[in-house]
Amino acid sequence: MRVLIVDDHPIVASGCRALFFGEPDIVVLEAGDADSGEQRYIAERPDVCVVDINLPGVSGYELARRLLARDPGARIIMFSMNDDPAFAARAIEAGAKGYVSKSGDPCDLDRAIREVAKGGVFLAPAMARSIAFGGSDSLLDKLSAREIEILRLLAAGKSLSEIAWLVRASYKTIANTASLMRQKLGVRSSADLVRLAIENRLGASARSVASGS
Repeated sequence: MRVLIVDDHPIVASGCRALFFGEPDIVVLEAGDADSGEQRYIAERPDVCVVDINLPGVSGYELARRLLARDPGARIIMFSMNDDPAFAARAIEAGAKGYVSKSGDPCDLDRAIREVAKGGVFLAPAMARSIAFGGSDSLLDKLSAREIEILRLLAAGKSLSEIAWLVRASYKTIANTASLMRQKLGVRSSADLVRLAIENRLGASARSVASGS
């Protein structure tokens, strides 16, 4: 089984290799951002793709959208430091087959990969309960995965035209989506959206790629 890990932190990739060391049935492939992850997926056609949400540039949500557009049968697990159920719910809605928190049990990733490779779905029990019973009061519960992506890129200082280019959509589509987001969140301006994004810890990795760090 070939598993593609898309994460910009070398220590995470190293940890994944260590997790599967001595398991000859698993081959770990690596990529550090959405663009290289997409190209690696096209070239290698892995059995399972493990994607960090907070990638530099566009996020794991956008990468999942791209992969599923190319291959509706892609088996994607979202991997994140954030254990807010809103992030997990948006991941499943975006087409991911699993969500694993980096702060959880390391064995969860192994279990998730094997379950998703068989065609199943994986959520840790506590996360599944939180989603089922509305355990999150996050502002992000009001937004789709695409809207979270736009909010994140706004917080990184991107203009609407830059966001349209990054997510491969028209300017009109992004402008209309931003307007709907302001209505949903009860704010008047793009500056208010940026403030909410920063308050919800969005935008850091996208900003780092813009500055070259």
